[in-house]
Amino acid sequence: MKRLCATLLLLGTLCCAHAAEKSPTIVYINGSKYYIHTVQAGETLYSLAREYGVGEQVIVENNPSVAQGLKADARLKIPFMAEAPEAKPSERKLKKTFDMHYVRKGETLYAISRRYAISIQTILEDNPNLDPTHLRPDERILIRRKESGKGSEAQRQAEWEAYRTALNSVAEKGYAYHIVRPGETFYSLSRRFGTTEEELSRLNNGLQPADLKAGAMLKIPSDEPAAPAPAVDSLSVAHPDSAAARQLPEVTFRALRRSEPLDVALMLPISVKGRANSNYLEFYQGFLLGLEQVKQRYGYSVELTFYNTGRDSAAIDRIVSSPDFARNRLIVGPVYEDELYPVVRYAEEHDVPVVTPLANIEALHSDALFQMAADPALKYDKVAELLNGNRRVTLIYAGSTDKEFEQEVLALLGDRPFTRYNYRYEHPSVRRANSPSDLTPLLQNKEKNVFVIMAENEVDVDRILAAIASADTSITSRGLTAPSFVVLGNARWHRFGNIDRTMFFKDRLVFVSTYHAKRDAEVIASFDSDYIRAFGALPTLYSYRGYDAAMIFCPAMYGDIENDLENTTYTPLQTTYRFQREEGGSHVNRNWTRVNYNSDYTITIE
Repeated sequence: MKRLCATLLLLGTLCCAHAAEKSPTIVYINGSKYYIHTVQAGETLYSLAREYGVGEQVIVENNPSVAQGLKADARLKIPFMAEAPEAKPSERKLKKTFDMHYVRKGETLYAISRRYAISIQTILEDNPNLDPTHLRPDERILIRRKESGKGSEAQRQAEWEAYRTALNSVAEKGYAYHIVRPGETFYSLSRRFGTTEEELSRLNNGLQPADLKAGAMLKIPSDEPAAPAPAVDSLSVAHPDSAAARQLPEVTFRALRRSEPLDVALMLPISVKGRANSNYLEFYQGFLLGLEQVKQRYGYSVELTFYNTGRDSAAIDRIVSSPDFARNRLIVGPVYEDELYPVVRYAEEHDVPVVTPLANIEALHSDALFQMAADPALKYDKVAELLNGNRRVTLIYAGSTDKEFEQEVLALLGDRPFTRYNYRYEHPSVRRANSPSDLTPLLQNKEKNVFVIMAENEVDVDRILAAIASADTSITSRGLTAPSFVVLGNARWHRFGNIDRTMFFKDRLVFVSTYHAKRDAEVIASFDSDYIRAFGALPTLYSYRGYDAAMIFCPAMYGDIENDLENTTYTPLQTTYRFQREEGGSHVNRNWTRVNYNSDYTITIE
């Protein structure tokens, strides 16, 4: 009878217990995957262990407070136990459904979701082994095509904040998670949270200050969890020193009268901790030549004040607040986005244009800001017709692959058909029939061909270009119909020092470039001559960009600035700029340069 009563009592207890339901919230903590479970009234360790497929002791070990008993609304982290894996779909099937994104160094999941306008939750569902807070360079992420373009900014903000909240609900004592806001640096975060830059790096898998991006989720030392993000768009406008943290003000620029002098501030990190940076020195020198040209050509009175920012936020604050800075009517620089905030805030208050000459600005938006770097979203507009489905597209791979270029090309192709060819070099002395080094079969058709070389290694690129040219020569020398083809090139090939440039012409190479300067062009040769005479060295692309900045914006201060430089194209040397105000508020150059290497050894620019 006693045994029967005990059994009935146990059954009664179990019937009264609340059946646990598995939480949909899953996070990564220190590289391990966990469910975040909110305890409901009536749940027991037994019911939780049964639902999640783990031992009761495992739950206690991960949540020591549970030893004192479960409390309703308590948040628990429960190790994720993988179920039997489903059969993986083939690569071919994956590519029909997904775009492939390969993570760049320092890239955040938030930035990726913004790039594809897709919800963070969708990315996590399609990539179950993805740790959102610690993306690895070159890690592949599946982007569901049908959902791209559908996710709203508000949705992404809410999802990313919800993930942070989930992490903070189970964070170990003394730590919390923080979403990096625009303008925040390792230095500012270390001061805010009472730690060192070295400790921040250690807590975040060795993340380096130069790789810190707005939207990153950082583990920080904190006695209390980081305060929830404000309701406004915290990732793009919440920096406390940003003018964009307020409603974006309209800025009205006034053109100077011809007789008025123009004071220009040039802000560059020309020296950092006593070490000179040659790139910014070359920009400065090009800018000086531009100012001389402005004075000679237009007769304007222009005075330049140079400020060495030294990659030092405190130094920039001192520069902007100094009395002498108030006389400047045009500001060129700083070059880094995280240094722009106090400068832009000042510019908005005083109706002064700020020119960012080199960087693509991702988060900061302002009606006072002009970006000379071309908008990345428009990079391939001028070559879209090459991949529009009317040509035979072949992607040529070798031993190494430029993941970023591959990702861009695959995104452009979308669902349009293409073929892959795996090139492997064989020396002519041992080359056999049907050798993978012989690209002649790729040209033996009557279609318009586009070849895209995915190789990253300079030697591979050089060999493939030579193989295409050789195949072309082989076919035409036999009196057969000349092949119709072009090669869509990678602008990074310009960095290669030993590549045979004659192949560019033989292969009808097409490049998309943010900047172009052909040294034998008359305008470039004239500039080069002046630069060498003034500074005793051959100019670089930084020198050309410095000259362009001076030649565009200094004359514009006497006229075009009143119309925000819109509806006008500027070509100081060979690269054309066309500015337009974007939805975010900034004025961004929308012009990329298409460079065509023609078979008659001429170059045309579009």
